[in-house]
Order: sequence, then C-alpha cells, then structure tokens
Amino acid sequence: MKKVFTSLAAAGLVIALASPAYAFSCPKDLHAIDAALEAGVQISSSDMAKVKSLRDKGEAYHKSGAHAESIAALKAAKKILGM
Repeated sequence: MKKVFTSLAAAGLVIALASPAYAFSCPKDLHAIDAALEAGVQISSSDMAKVKSLRDKGEAYHKSGAHAESIAALKAAKKILGM
C-alpha cells in the first residue's frame, strides 16, 4: 500500500511541476521570435505573415493560460524562422 501511495504522490508532483514549466518557456520563445524579426530575418512575405500570426496566437494562448497551445504555435513560428 505504501508503494502505491508513494507512486501516486510522485506522479502528482511531476504533473504539478510540469504545468508551470510550460508557462515559463512561452515568454522565452516570444522573445526569441521577436529578436529574429527585429534582426531582419530574410523570409518570404507569406512566411513573415505566418510567423507574425503564429507569434500573436502564441502570446494570446499564453495569456489565457493555454500553455500547450502556446508552445505549439511558437514552435511552428520558430520552425519557419529556422530556429
């Protein structure tokens, strides 16, 4: 019984600590994308529009607490930028 409780407690701790980790990587990704855009990265105008849209969606998701969606949008933007 003690092993089961310990396993459940450990799993709960991992889940509790993982959620804030998503929240803290969103601002880092936003800053990296902004820095690339300010540096004048050379991509097509259609890709630039996609990056800006994904960046804005990522920020909106982050502010609403949807960090998994934020990470996905920002990751897609970074991929287009070659990051």
